[in-house]
Amino acid sequence: MSTTEPSTYTPDIPSDPITKTTDTVHVELTPHALDSLAATKFVRSPSAGATVLFIGTTRNSFANLPVSSLSYTSYAPLALSTLSQIATTILAKHECEKIWISHKLGECPIGEESIVIAVSSKHRQAAWRAGEEALEETKRRAEIWKLERFEGGEGVWRANRDGVMGVKIEEGKEEGTRGR
Repeated sequence: MSTTEPSTYTPDIPSDPITKTTDTVHVELTPHALDSLAATKFVRSPSAGATVLFIGTTRNSFANLPVSSLSYTSYAPLALSTLSQIATTILAKHECEKIWISHKLGECPIGEESIVIAVSSKHRQAAWRAGEEALEETKRRAEIWKLERFEGGEGVWRANRDGVMGVKIEEGKEEGTRGR
C-alpha cells in the first residue's frame, strides 16, 4: 500500500453538496466553493450577541516544501454524521445559538477556502471557544483525507490534521503490522 499518488490522480468526489440541516445546525461536504456569507446568515439569531467566522484556506507550503494544491476526499455518509455529532455537541457544550460547518471536497487550489465554520452565541467568549473546538474536532475526528501535492513531486495522502506529514509505506508492509 502506498500513500503517494501521481499528480494526475483525481479522487472520486460527489458532484453535488451533501448536507444535513436543522434549525440550529448546518453541516456540509461540497465540491463547490464555500460560502462564508451563507454561513454567517444561517447562524444569525436575535438572541446572539456574537458571531464568529473561521475560514481555513490552502497555503502554499507545508514543512518548508512548496505545495501546488490540495484535494480532499471523504467517506461522505460517515463524515457527515461525524460533523453533525461534533456540531450538536459543541452547540450544547458552549450554549451557542447556531453552528455551521462546511468542508470542501475535491481540488482546493492555493488561497481557496477548504473549511468554513460559523458560530453564534449570546456572548463572544463562547462563540470563540466553540469555533476553535469545532475546527479542532473536525480535523481530529471527521473522515476527511487530503492529497497534498508538492511542486515538482508526487502527492502525499494524509489525515486532515495539522503538522502530520504523510509517509510512503513500503510495498508489502501494512500500516497496522509494523514492528510485529
